[in-house]
Amino acid sequence: MNFFESQDTAKRNTGKLISLFALAVLSLIVVTNLLVMALFSFGATSMTSMAATATFQFDPAQFLIIGAIVTSVVLFGSLYKIHSLSGGGARIAEMMNGRLLVSGSADPAERRVLNVVEEMAIASGTPVPPVYLMEESGINAFAAGYSPSDAIVAVTRGTIDTLSRDQLQGVIAHEFSHILHGDMRINIRLIGVLYGIMILGIIGYHLLRGGAYSRRSKNSGAIVFLGLGLVIVGFVGTFFGNLIKAAVSRQREYLADASAVQFTRNPDGIGQALMQIARNQNHSYLQNPKSAEISHALFEEGQVSALSRLYATHPPLDERIRAILPRWQGDYDISEWDRSALAATATDGPQEKVAGPSQQEKATAILTGAAGVLLADSVINQVGNPDGKHLDYADVLVKQMPQLFLEAAREPSGARAMVYFLVLSKDESVRAKQLDVLQASADVGVFAELQKLYQSAQVVAAEQRLPLITIALSSLRQLSQKQYRLFRENFKTLVEIDKKMSLLEWALQKIVMHSLEAVFGKDEAPYFGRKSLKKCKKSISVLLSLLTHSTVQDGISNEETFAAGAATLDLSLQLIAVSKIDFGILNNALDDLADLKPLQKPALLKACVRCITADGKIQAIETELLRAIAATIDCPMPPLLAD
Repeated sequence: MNFFESQDTAKRNTGKLISLFALAVLSLIVVTNLLVMALFSFGATSMTSMAATATFQFDPAQFLIIGAIVTSVVLFGSLYKIHSLSGGGARIAEMMNGRLLVSGSADPAERRVLNVVEEMAIASGTPVPPVYLMEESGINAFAAGYSPSDAIVAVTRGTIDTLSRDQLQGVIAHEFSHILHGDMRINIRLIGVLYGIMILGIIGYHLLRGGAYSRRSKNSGAIVFLGLGLVIVGFVGTFFGNLIKAAVSRQREYLADASAVQFTRNPDGIGQALMQIARNQNHSYLQNPKSAEISHALFEEGQVSALSRLYATHPPLDERIRAILPRWQGDYDISEWDRSALAATATDGPQEKVAGPSQQEKATAILTGAAGVLLADSVINQVGNPDGKHLDYADVLVKQMPQLFLEAAREPSGARAMVYFLVLSKDESVRAKQLDVLQASADVGVFAELQKLYQSAQVVAAEQRLPLITIALSSLRQLSQKQYRLFRENFKTLVEIDKKMSLLEWALQKIVMHSLEAVFGKDEAPYFGRKSLKKCKKSISVLLSLLTHSTVQDGISNEETFAAGAATLDLSLQLIAVSKIDFGILNNALDDLADLKPLQKPALLKACVRCITADGKIQAIETELLRAIAATIDCPMPPLLAD
């Protein structure tokens, strides 16, 4: 599944959503006009039959006025709902009464889901999303947010208590597909659109209730009649809203299932999770009345209705299972499926499940990925498309991390201390100044955590830095606005205290701040871009020049290195002197490039890869720099592993 094509498809689906929304609004205008004409006709019953008939005639001016009112109400309702969800995925999880899970939980099922999500985030190159638990017995889950930076994953109690680790991994991998491929942003927009379409019915419901409680009022009859009419209009809105959800959502579920199989290399996991839903007493159903608003974002249908075939946001359960497990015969008995799959393997050789590598092979993959020869096409193909080898890598890497640093990254004070630690200078005099700054200004408890890390004398390997940052980002999202602002200022001070431009410091700062600004910042970062490479020539020159000057290529001059990258783009680019590039210029260039159209980004990343692999090799700092660049233009890059 091509990440960039799926992003472009998601962008086009946004246009499709707007078109469907316009058609739904037009339908509401027509129905509301018919309602108003019926009201005038009803009011004219005291006149002659001819006069009553005349009042039911089409009036263009009336149609336009009512159309403007309906459109304004619907747009206001949609914008209001979207604004109320501006907090990203966390706001939706809270709407569903989700409880944030934190490390150190005494519940083994909660610890297991946290570990699965953490491994998958490291494998996919995304920040670890916070995990929320809904106390529901049905088996279901969803991912929500505007981008990977502010995404969350929510699961039900039934999911973590019922599913095995492999089955849970399949469900979480499905949700990560929605995170990676731009589906979440559409889902939030869809919630707002549907609320706007149905708001007339909501108004009618409240008018109906108000009229019923004020029967003595002279106008109560008119209020009740108006309320009843708007409720009817609301039914029309609900009908079209559900059709829109179904039109936008169904095909994406097949793609997410396929992506989950690719990610885990285990079709049995997600296939058996779907079987468990069929076997479960409560299936995938949720009791929360607001589940209808997010039904299109769920792993499986959250409710059942008489029109479920027409309104279904997901393909039928049996069809999903059969698409994943072609040998499946329709029996939901998982033990029976395991026996039949084993028999098929014995007679035909390996079929569905691909055996994972040994521990020795995993370790070899890590070493190869850190310093192996990588081709540009191979690197680009991994963007947004993690697979089993990345998941194996993440599993081994987490086990190899220093436990003290891993535990620190999993809680807010320790996460801040760990990030500070990673940018401490090797120069003793500079480091002393950095420590003085933190001792004087860091939040309570943070400096003490930093001292523990510093005094441990443990070494963080190059390939462990980005994964630790990835884990820490989830903890840093728990900060208050005040704590975040202080952390941001301290981080900036530490990086700039020696008045030198360290690429490692810049890479870490850019990854951390780009992710956290999506949560704490006021402005929403662009996700589906509008610009072409041609309009970003100056920014591309800055970026390729930085890569040229920042890495030493064996036996190749700077001019040749720059030319290797520029040759992949049909643009007139110029190598800029390193003295003319500072943090501000670089940050502005990356902000500009983040707004590239989805299908323009592969060419840019390929040019970057050609620069840093001009000598056929890649170093750890080059890997971090490349992944930092990819992250800031919303292209999650998994750990770079050799094919």
